[in-house]
This record gives sequence, structure tokens and C-alpha cells, in this order.
Amino acid sequence: MVAASRAWRTEPARDPKVEALALAVAANLPVLLWGEPGIGKSATLQQLAEGMGTPMETVIASVHEPSDFAGLPIVGDSPATDGVPMAPPDWAVRLARTGSGLVFFDELSSAPPAVQAALLRVVLERRVGSLQLPPAVRIVAAANPPTSAADGWHLSPPLANRFVHLYWTHDARTVARGLAGTWPAVPVPSVEPRRTSSAVARARGAVAGFLTARPGLAHHLPGDTEARGGAWPSPRTWEMVLRLLAFHFSAGTGADALGLAVVGAVGDGAGLEFVTYLENLDLPDPERVLANPEAFALPERGDRQLAFLTAVISAVRSNVDRRRWEAGWVVLEKAVEAGVPDVAARAAMDLAALRDPAWPVPAAIDAFVEVLQLSGRLSG
Repeated sequence: MVAASRAWRTEPARDPKVEALALAVAANLPVLLWGEPGIGKSATLQQLAEGMGTPMETVIASVHEPSDFAGLPIVGDSPATDGVPMAPPDWAVRLARTGSGLVFFDELSSAPPAVQAALLRVVLERRVGSLQLPPAVRIVAAANPPTSAADGWHLSPPLANRFVHLYWTHDARTVARGLAGTWPAVPVPSVEPRRTSSAVARARGAVAGFLTARPGLAHHLPGDTEARGGAWPSPRTWEMVLRLLAFHFSAGTGADALGLAVVGAVGDGAGLEFVTYLENLDLPDPERVLANPEAFALPERGDRQLAFLTAVISAVRSNVDRRRWEAGWVVLEKAVEAGVPDVAARAAMDLAALRDPAWPVPAAIDAFVEVLQLSGRLSG
């Protein structure tokens, strides 16, 4: 009877928050799910782990001591010579032995500050005691708002800034259909390897262009305690956005899912502004530009120009050869012809650094001779 009542199947269904979770986990970014108790966070993660073909380890953070994450000291035969190793817990050993997996830290907001501090290295460096978790291990945590958590605590800013924050809610119709025997399937993004180079280049261009236009959003620590325990912009979280964007471009995930994940990384204000910027950016594929650099037109707006040039140079850097390097100079020459050599100056220095000494110096470099000599990229 019990087994029969728990039997269910899945069906494809669009849910942006689930897609945002899958996107962030696929990008191997730590995710924190905020939501009231009993709304399906754990069940969604279990289905995601099964879809990825990887085991899931659940760790209730609130019932552990700091030493359970920092490791317990084990004295060996010669501690003065070899030191004292910190023994990891069994769940970490199982993940290391398997080589991949999803570790789920539940009830994070009920963990006291000392436990949160011990988790900092686990979340950022994937290190538990003396054990380094494999790169393929994903980290997801869940927390109840402090008002509904048992002995709830606000997250410390250093720990909060290590997560992509997603707010989990339930839909009554989905619950009703699920209890009738059919739950939505959790999609697992599939990255297209041939798109990787172009996707990373486009992502670098978009983030660099935006932060050049809005430098004040590169780092902003909120003033109140509650906001500091959520998502806010920092160089670390902008790097998260870069990875989310690269996976989005490569896997073709939904725009709504990307928007939720970006806001979950850098917060509402910066995230929504970046998503709007991205919608209006419309960067061309840098690989297509390098294949035929004479055929493209430079964007008119300064921030778009910088984003475009950053993307092109990043694409060259990912696969440097003489043809692609010379195509990059054709692109920079168009920036000079458009009357914006200052926008291309930084890109010119980066491109010059990629030159093989055997390659001839292209004519387009003349417009940047002075800045390249001052930077040491060009002598004579």
C-alpha cells in the first residue's frame, strides 16, 4: 500500500525556477534554495540527481558541529614531521570515492554562525577536512526564512555571497497533479561542446561591457543584515554570472531561467539591470565574425562596442592561430575607422600579447603603436 501510494511518473513541463536550478547546478555553482518547509525542495533535488545519473548525499547542517565540516584531527605516527590530518566525514568520503555527486546541505538557516563559518571552505573550495572533493561534485543547500526556521539565523555575508539564491514556491495545480501521480520532469541542460568557445567569449563580452558601463555594481555590500544574507553583487558573484551566461549560450536554456539565476547570483537591482542590458545587447557570434571579419558592422553604442571587442579577443584567445589573430586586427581596425580607437586600445594590448614572434606585424597595428609601446607589448 505504501509503495503504491508513492508510485509516480514525470512529464515535460516548463517551470523557470526548476530550469534555473538545473542551469546553476549544471554550471557547477553552489545553489541555495529559500522556501517554507515541505514544498518539495528535497524531492526536486533528488529527481535532478537521478537525471544527472549521480548520487545525492543529504547533510542536515543544523545538527552538525563545525568539526564535522572542518574535519576531526587524527594523530598519526609522527605528527611533528607529518602534521595532524583532519579526517573528513563519511558522506565526503563516499562522494570522493564515487568521483561525482550532489551534496545537499539542508536547514542551513538553522545552523549557528560557527557551523556556517566551517562551511565556507566546503562551499567555495570543495574541501572537507583534509579531503578535496572531486570537481564533479555539485553543492546545493536549502534554507527556511529565519521567521519559519527552527532557531533561525541570518546567513553570514561571506557564506551568502558564495551561493546562487533561488526562492522556492509551490503551485497548487502542480501539487494536485503530482499527488494524482504525475509530477513535472526536472530538465538537465545539455552543453554543446562545439559552442563552448563562442559561448564563453560572448559571456565575457557581455559581463565586461555591462560592468564598464555600470562600475558601481561591481561590488555592493547591502547595509542591512537581512539583505547581506541574500544575493548581492561582488567580483565573485559576477564570475558566477559569467559561468551561468556561458552555459546558457551553450545549452540554449530559457531566458526566464537565466534571469532568475542571474538575479539569484547578484541580487534584484544589479541582476534585473543586467538582464535588461543583455536583452538589448544582441552581440553577434564572435566565431562568425572571425570567420569573415570584413562582413560585420561595429555596434554604435560604446558599451556594446566594448562588449563586442572583448568577446572577439576572448574567442581568439581560446584558439590562437595566425588566421584568427589577423582577423582580430581587422576587427580592431574597424573600430579605428569608426572613430573609437580608445575603446579598442585595451583589446589591442590583449591581442598583441597573443602574437607568435614568427608572425608578421599587420598594418592595422599602426593605430595602436603608441599605446602598445607604453604597455611594453611592442618594442622599437
